[in-house]
Amino acid sequence: MKFVDEATIKVEAGDGGNGCVSFRREKYIPKGGPDGGDGGDGGSVYLVGDSGLNTLVDFRHKRSHRAERGQNGMGRQMTGRKGADLEVPVPVGTRVVDLDTEEVIGEVLEHGQRLLVAQGGQHGLGNIHFKNSTNRAPRQSTQGTPGERRNLLLELVVLADVGLLGLPNAGKSSLISAMSAARPKVADYPFTTLYPNLGVVGAGSDRSFVIADIPGVIRGAAEGTGLGIQFLKHLSRTRLLLHLVDIAPMDEDVDPAEQIREIEAELVQYDASLAQRERWLVLSKIDLMDAAAYAHKRDELVRRLDWRGPVFGVSSVSRQGLRELENAIVAHLHAQREDVPEACSDDGEQEADQAPYDPTRS
Repeated sequence: MKFVDEATIKVEAGDGGNGCVSFRREKYIPKGGPDGGDGGDGGSVYLVGDSGLNTLVDFRHKRSHRAERGQNGMGRQMTGRKGADLEVPVPVGTRVVDLDTEEVIGEVLEHGQRLLVAQGGQHGLGNIHFKNSTNRAPRQSTQGTPGERRNLLLELVVLADVGLLGLPNAGKSSLISAMSAARPKVADYPFTTLYPNLGVVGAGSDRSFVIADIPGVIRGAAEGTGLGIQFLKHLSRTRLLLHLVDIAPMDEDVDPAEQIREIEAELVQYDASLAQRERWLVLSKIDLMDAAAYAHKRDELVRRLDWRGPVFGVSSVSRQGLRELENAIVAHLHAQREDVPEACSDDGEQEADQAPYDPTRS
């Protein structure tokens, strides 16, 4: 099924039922008085989270959603039936925006969560409410109020702990395939990823996280070039970004440092807060060079970028460095959840084979 992460729909809540003008008509009671009942409230429209859905493609075919109207009031003081609410299932992670006012109405982040997007109209009053000492036979009633009508933009923002960022063909799809059970398209040409992919990485008992792969970001993406920029919003809910760069590009004229700066510039132009999110540098395809050459290129890259964060080297083919990266991510996410500094081992130091490269350490 094609991944669809945006859709526009129209929602209409039900109108309130009208109040009734009625008088008692019984034998031997010539002036029975008013007995018109109230109308029923209109039904409201709710969006409900459904973990079984992972795309908004259904909304491309059904764009209009209307709740039931309230029933009109009746004689003998009978109130009209309330209109049934309409519940529209949406994927978990859906953000709702009013297209007319550009207001963010809310987000659906849990299975079964209900988000009110259109309030039903209020019921009208029957003529029984207008009876008083000077108006014994009122012929007044009120009509129900209209239900809300809105044009909505639905945006599906995937829920992931870790997001992969990089240029096309940097190795993002290969990495998520090697670390999880996700099977995105992998090929030896750029732009193989056309929509986001999610994978669950299991790093031991009760130690797992969700990783998201989005299409590669290219120069000029903030102006609409390529696919990556329209999917950068999927990184907005992640807690950690992994910036992948090919450390052994086939084209010798390609400069990994310039590639990293290109992505950073696009991030700043798209969303400054996203650019400030914690980001680790992951050098991919290290199996294509020997250890000495890799160490030299890594140190040179760190020096040119003045990189202060963690640096990892991985190979999705030989699986070199994957375990160290997984363990570091799990420890980082756990420390964030606990809101305490990351714990060291029993002897106060990290094990050498699991420690990321730290350019600030002498």
